[in-house]
Order: sequence, then C-alpha cells, then structure tokens
Amino acid sequence: MKKIAVYIFLFLFFFGFSMKTSYAIVNPLSVPNNKFGIHILFTSELQEASALVNSNGGDYGYVTIPIQAGDKNIGKWQRFLNNAGKYHLIPIIRLSTEGDYFNTKVWRKPNDMDIVDFANFLNSLNWPTKNRYIVVFNEPNRADEWGGSVDPAGYAKILSYAYSVFKSRNKDFFIISAGLDNAAANNGNQSMNEYDFLTQMQEAVPGIFNQIDGIGSHSYPNPGFEQSPQNGREGVSSFKYEKSLIESFTNRDLPIFITETGWSNKRVSGKQIKSYYDESFNSIWNEKDIVAVTPFLLSAGSGPFTEFSFVDPNGTQTASYKAIKDLPKIKGEPVLAPLVLSARIQPQKLIVQDFDHSKSSFSVSKIEVPPFVKIALKWLLKL
Repeated sequence: MKKIAVYIFLFLFFFGFSMKTSYAIVNPLSVPNNKFGIHILFTSELQEASALVNSNGGDYGYVTIPIQAGDKNIGKWQRFLNNAGKYHLIPIIRLSTEGDYFNTKVWRKPNDMDIVDFANFLNSLNWPTKNRYIVVFNEPNRADEWGGSVDPAGYAKILSYAYSVFKSRNKDFFIISAGLDNAAANNGNQSMNEYDFLTQMQEAVPGIFNQIDGIGSHSYPNPGFEQSPQNGREGVSSFKYEKSLIESFTNRDLPIFITETGWSNKRVSGKQIKSYYDESFNSIWNEKDIVAVTPFLLSAGSGPFTEFSFVDPNGTQTASYKAIKDLPKIKGEPVLAPLVLSARIQPQKLIVQDFDHSKSSFSVSKIEVPPFVKIALKWLLKL
C-alpha cells in the first residue's frame, strides 16, 4: 500500500509542476475579435497602444512588434508580455535579424540557428494569450531585407523550418508568413513582384502554405503610400489577391494578418487620411477572414518613418491616430493562456537549507509547493 501511495505522490508532484504546457492553437475568429491594432517599435509603448486600439468600445486589440536576434533579454520581453496582458493587448512578434555587419544597407539573412534560438527564447516566456503569434521575418521579396539578394526558395525553406521548430517547442505558436512589399517590381536580384515570389516559394517547397497558420500582409495604399482604398493589387486590398493566389496552392482557408499599412502624411492630407481609414475598415478590411490590422507606426520619433507616425516627435496625435481612435470597435474575447500552476494556486512555503561550505553559517531559500501536494504528503505520512 505504501508503494502505491509513493507512486501517487510522485505523479501528483511532477504532474502539478508540468501543467504549464498547452497543446494547440485556436481559431482567433471563433471568438469575438477586435481586429484593430498598431505596429510599435519599443516594448515601452504598450499603454499608449492600448489607449488607441481599445478605444471607443474596444478591448483586446493587437500590437505588432519586431524582436531582433541580438535582443533576447528575458526580463525585458517577459515584462512586455506581462504588460500586454495588463493592458489587454494581443502581441504579434515579428522575427528580425540585424543590419548586416559587412553591408549596413541590408538586413542579415537569417539562418537555421536563428530560428532555433528564437524558438527556444520565446518558448521560455509566459504569454498572455493561448495563441503565440509569430511573423517569420519581413518583406523577403526585397533584397535589402534578405541579405542583399532576393531568394524565394531560401525564404520558403526558412519558413518551413521555423514552423517545424516552433511547433516542436509548443504547439500554441501560431506561425504567420512574412508580409511582402506589395509595390515591389521584378528588378533583377534587388526585388521581386510579390505574386511571383509566392509562386516560386510554392515551387521550391511544395505544400509550404499547408504548413503555416496565417498569411501576413503589408496592404499599403501603393503606389506611393497615397492611393485611395479602391486601388487593387498594389493597394489596401492586396491581401485579397495574396490570399486568392495562396489558396490556389492549398485547400485551406487561412486567416489574414495585415501587420503593416498606412498613408503618408506628407502626401495625403489629414482629412483625407481619416476618410481613407473610415472607408478601408468599413468596406475593405471588414472581410471575415481578417484577424488583425496593425498600421505602421505608433511612434517614429525623429527617425525615417515620421510620415507614417501616429504620434509626432512632439507627442501630438496625428490625423491617423485620431482616425483609428474614433472608429467603433468591439470587445475582443481571445482565449487566454492557462495560468502557470504556481500562479493559479496559493502556494505553501517549505524552508530548504542551502549549506555554504565556505562559510560557518548557511543561507536559507524557499521553494513553492502546491497545496494538493502538501495534502498528498500528509496522507502518505499517515499510512
């Protein structure tokens, strides 16, 4: 009887500390979904992002942010995810490398080890939502975003590998293909039309679009970031053409994530920008398969993207900000991540003596033991 009791105790103990892992993504469109979002560059911008995307009746909007290969500070990124939960934001994290050491005009082409490192690091963090949204790099149909040369086959292989590696760490990772430059032309090895790029991805890795969980899109109002919402294959409706092409390669109905879009405030008046956002959200981005629209960019500071910034360098809200804030939203109800067991219960404290042989005294540390383990231990000792 005692042997059986010991087995029961050990099962409860180890099972209790392994309940953190969850096992599958959920359809984000199966629950009420607030598709409004914003693209940010800094982890400190969450409170201001929430004030924008959760305004006017909204809750649990989206925020897209890049993470660079050399920026794996666990404290920084865990605080970011904790604050995303605090401010009711659903994070979409885009993988990024860094400027190439030998050619600062381009981003370094990622490799398999980058994927492994990202997967290990991001799996070590506690996420606020069950789905862990990952965008696999950025606009690879541009040479300057992919190590200096366009390589659809190389990107397809990296995307396939990323899917396998991330899913092997945790099946809650929701893998989204990179948004492509919807205005890029076929220009030697410098850029490639996005539809040709997608086709060559499929040719290089047949079935690649059967692997991913969502389609990333950069549905900018091109040419020139200034076109009306009615423009087609290079405009704010380019996601429709991307989805149609991808679905010709697969029988899956993949959801859309528009992780970048927006009008240039240098080329379009504030009044017109507001009108364009109203029209886009009401008649184009109202498709049932769009999960999120996160325009670029909340705050560019004094950097090169000021024409897209929702907040100017002086902190003033621009026409783009006011346009999004005024639009009616709904309360999103995403499936939240299961709480870590130690956070779900009120743990008891057991003192453990940690002897330091280099000193005459010893230090004392504490570990947390779930109440049900304590009860099981008491029951065991009575046998």
